[in-house]
Amino acid sequence: MSEQTNQEGQLNIELSEEVAEGIYSNLAIITHSNSEFVLDFIKVMPGVPKAKVKSRIVLTPQHAKRLLSALKDNISKFESTNGTIKSDGGGNTTPFPMNFGGPTAQA
Repeated sequence: MSEQTNQEGQLNIELSEEVAEGIYSNLAIITHSNSEFVLDFIKVMPGVPKAKVKSRIVLTPQHAKRLLSALKDNISKFESTNGTIKSDGGGNTTPFPMNFGGPTAQA
């Protein structure tokens, strides 16, 4: 797959059917070095003690900062239409809740 630009200098981006389906993630782990940011997206399921990384994205620091800016802009637009997204305040240092806050399954 190659990237091409049209006459106006815009990038034409191709999206395959497989990629268009997306990957569901309810946990992201972000690590970084001096030259790159690594975003691992994981799907954690209740009652399952093991989870696999479903997708890994590697970004330069500059692209990571652009992503942060784009996320802030999109969240602002979303909230202006749909209301404030409830969160834990961003300073939550407790581990990821493995029971998702719901009832425990019983057989």
